[in-house]
Amino acid sequence: MLDRAQEEGTGTGDFVEFWVAGSTANGVYHCADCGYGVTVNATLPRCPMCGGTSWERPAWLSFSRRVRMQ
Repeated sequence: MLDRAQEEGTGTGDFVEFWVAGSTANGVYHCADCGYGVTVNATLPRCPMCGGTSWERPAWLSFSRRVRMQ
């Protein structure tokens, strides 16, 4: 199962993509400065905890998310 997850990954894990506050977004994001998490379906805000403007998608989501099965 872990082999399959690694094959379906989006890269080598060395690259982290960031989104800027004000960007249109949909999903779960974490502040790149303090780690505060938000779920959005509009535009990313400034971080309410630290005022940061950079957001990243978590590399791992809990098992509560639906797993794609083939």
